[in-house]
Amino acid sequence: MSETILRVANVSKRFGGLQALSDVGIEIKRGQVYGLIGPNGAGKTTFFNVLTGLYTPDSGSFELAGKPYTPSAVHEVAKAGIARTFQNIRLFAEMTALENVMVGRHVRTHSGLIGAVLRTPGFKREEAEITQRARELLDYVGIAKFADYKSRTLSYGDQRRLEIARALATDPQLIALDEPAAGMNATEKVLLRELIDRIRKDNRTILLIEHDVKLVMGLCDRVTVLDYGKQLSTGTPAEVQRDPKVIEAYLGTGGG
Repeated sequence: MSETILRVANVSKRFGGLQALSDVGIEIKRGQVYGLIGPNGAGKTTFFNVLTGLYTPDSGSFELAGKPYTPSAVHEVAKAGIARTFQNIRLFAEMTALENVMVGRHVRTHSGLIGAVLRTPGFKREEAEITQRARELLDYVGIAKFADYKSRTLSYGDQRRLEIARALATDPQLIALDEPAAGMNATEKVLLRELIDRIRKDNRTILLIEHDVKLVMGLCDRVTVLDYGKQLSTGTPAEVQRDPKVIEAYLGTGGG
């Protein structure tokens, strides 16, 4: 039996009169790609934001790799082992691709401010290791040749890949991808699917929000469908696609 990386139970979140999430729970095993789908306004991004410390849940429990986990400040979430990308790309536009990934890697550094100011041997050694690892990750996602380009000059698809490289730089136990295929053309989607598949084969775990139902159903091991903040269905892609509630609420309407 695979190790459970993330267990979330009974998560609820209200914004004024809007109940954005109602008792939502998921369980993700190591090495899985787990999909979270639903129409616009279903609560997918709210769930991501609760999980990654941007919103505070009204109720719910969280376990990460078998230990209680409390989503708090975003940097603490990264240290705990969850990295995420955003629906709207959030790169440092004037930094190079390499520098963007190095920023992600600094979550795992130890030298501290004094080491950086004094440029101690330990700091210099760590910086060299960070640079090397950042270059390896750029190669891993297929954009090593753009290492010294400012991130704003990269194509849309390559910026998405750079975001994933930066997330991987934190050595996450779970990587949460928020609409990674949004705005991509067909070729870029094929490359994205190959990259996600590669990440999975390296025994990393992925939670995926995505509007592209075909991509989700062809890639994910398990899927949860949300509708108006409630958990409509959970199962394998085949099970979810056969669920009459899902067909009525989401799949049967063309997905959106």
